[in-house]
This record gives sequence, structure tokens and C-alpha cells, in this order.
Amino acid sequence: MYERFENPDMIGTPCFFMRGGTSRGLYFLKKDLPEKQNDWAPMFLRFMGSPDTKQIDGVGGAVSVTSKIAVVGPSSRPDADVDYTFAQVSVDKPIVSYAGNCGNISSGVGPFAVETGLVPAKEGITTVRVYNTNTDKIIEEDVVTRGGRVIYSGDYAIAGVPGTAAPVKLKFMDPAGTLGGGLLPTGNPSDMLEIEGLGSIRVSIVDAANPLVFVKAEDAGLKGTELPKDLDNDPGMLERLEKIRGMAAFKLGLVSDPLRSAWDSPGIPKMTFVSAPQDYTASDGSVITGASVDICSRMMSMQKTHPSYAMTGAMCTAAAAVIPGTVVNEVLSERVLGEAEALDESSGLLSALIRIGHPSGILEAGVEFIPGGEGELPFVRDTYGFRTARLLMKGEVY
Repeated sequence: MYERFENPDMIGTPCFFMRGGTSRGLYFLKKDLPEKQNDWAPMFLRFMGSPDTKQIDGVGGAVSVTSKIAVVGPSSRPDADVDYTFAQVSVDKPIVSYAGNCGNISSGVGPFAVETGLVPAKEGITTVRVYNTNTDKIIEEDVVTRGGRVIYSGDYAIAGVPGTAAPVKLKFMDPAGTLGGGLLPTGNPSDMLEIEGLGSIRVSIVDAANPLVFVKAEDAGLKGTELPKDLDNDPGMLERLEKIRGMAAFKLGLVSDPLRSAWDSPGIPKMTFVSAPQDYTASDGSVITGASVDICSRMMSMQKTHPSYAMTGAMCTAAAAVIPGTVVNEVLSERVLGEAEALDESSGLLSALIRIGHPSGILEAGVEFIPGGEGELPFVRDTYGFRTARLLMKGEVY
């Protein structure tokens, strides 16, 4: 056992290094960080080794999904056990963004809260009620626990992560309106955006768990089956997608100049293009059949292609699927709404499960909703899905 490392030239901060879903990052207790959030960014950049495309002088993994941070502490809210703030650290820019949440990193918050004693473990399943400060929303997380400890081993597999582990169920309660503008922040299921050099592009901007801007793959000049290596090696296409995202950010009032979106609002809305179910080859070489998915979708993360699919993105996709007139609803397989399960006959509450075909495989996302009447939006009570998490290291980061 090593003795505690001490060097007056180095400043250590206690943390856990965890995988949450298909992301990885540092998890901190809020009490171990400076009191003012404005003082966090220089530390986070230093910890991750940003800005540097290799993040060679930090613990970041040189891609956005491995350059993330969670800050967790006790909650004063009666409906939550812990407060959680998500930080996205840019790889190649001196930027730390607190806009939006990360569902994958969220899946590690419940285990972290139990590991650090913020929430006592129960026998079997410990439900951790998490208040996400970024989106002003509650997430209920079911964590497998036995003998007072978190159980990480299990037989649940998620696309994009080798092997199996214990499942963590995440339920995003009342997920609509993280920006304060409701489920459809523009008021429309779809809008036409005028994009310089591209003309008019039809999009759907939906805000559930995180705001996403959806476009049909064909309207962006894509097939919908592209892999990260295809897109990330095509600077022209990356620029095109960022132009669409930037104009959506401008329409939402998040930026004053659409061309500055990569700097002023790099994380939201998240650019997503969708297509009807079709066969494709995943990143690992496996064949995904159109019959096994309800939609094909690809997301962008910090101006690069997400290697799999963001959990909050899946939650928003599930919500968008049940809204008539969205581009998601239009390309969705008929099975989803045709097989929706009635949960409460008196209220009309339904549950639907959508299978999203992404670059690494298939992700299932659920939505519990009450369909709207003529000209009315559905009420999305919650969205849910399953992830896995694992504690990789704990100690201090310098």
C-alpha cells in the first residue's frame, strides 16, 4: 500500500474516476472544490489536460465522452437526496460548459452517492433521487446494492461498452423544458431554418432531458448509417452539421451569432440526424438489421460524432417520437406507438419503448406519456433507460 503522496509543489483534490454508461470522467464531492463555481473551470481544464487534442498532461481521453466531470453533494430539496452538476470539458478549447446534462455520467452519480456515504445502501436496490442543477430536473436512479456496498458486476450489456455489469435504471422525471421553454421551445413540432450555403432545412427542436435539434439524414445530405470515422474525417460535413446546430442555437437565443456556436454554446442543442430503420454495419463490424431497431440516429458531441449515443439524447429522442409532426415521429417505425402499453386507463397514460440504432449498436429508451388531443402536445411524465457504471480508481487528481 502506497503512503499518501505529498508534495508542496502539487495540489491534490480527492475524486473518483468512473465510467458512467459510455462516458468516463472525474466525480467530486462538492465540499472538496472551491465554494464558488466560477473557480472550478481552471482546475477542471488542468485536471483533463485541456486544451490539447491529446490531453497528454491530464486524465482526459482526447474525446468529448472521456472529458467529463460530475460534482455531487447533499441536497436541501425535499424531493432529492443529492445535487449533481455536470461539466463538459472541451478537449481542444479552453472551455468548460455547464449547459445541459449528460445521462451517461448521470448513471455514475447514484453509485458515487452510495460509495461516499451521501445515501445509505439498502439491501437489493437503493434508489437515489438526484437533482441535476444544469437542467433543474430530478432523476431517479436504481442502484444494485448488497451488504452495504454498490454491486458493479452483473449480466447487463450496453452497446459501446465491452462486457457486462449491473444495470442502473435512470428515470428522468418531468423531463420537458430544461431551457424553460417547454417540450417544444419554438412552439412548433418542426421549423424551417435558413442555413448559409445550404438553403432551407427542416428541423425539429425538442427539449426533454436535454435540448436536441433533429434533422432528417437525407435533408443534410447523409444516409443515416454513417459511422464516426466517416463523419469525423469529413471536415465539410462537420461544418455543415455545425451550421445547422448553430442556427438552432441562435433560434433558441443561446447565441447571438450562429457562427460562434462552437464557442458560445458548444454542448446544446445537440445536433442529431435521423432516418427510418435500415440495415447497417456498426463500429465493431456487427450487422444491425432494420428489423431490430425503430429508428437510425446519429448524434454530435462537441462538434465531433458521438461514438454511441448520449443517454439524455435517447431520452429526448423518445419524447420526440410521441410528438406528431416532428421529424423523429415521421421516420419512426409504426411498431412503437402501435404497441404502446396502457399504464392507467383512467388518465390515458401510455408507455412506449423505442430501439435506437446508433454507431455502436442499439439503445432502448422508454417514455411514459399521455397523448395530446387535436392540436395539443402530449404530456411526457417521464423517460427512462438503463446504463451501467463502474468505479475505476479513487484517490486524488493533481
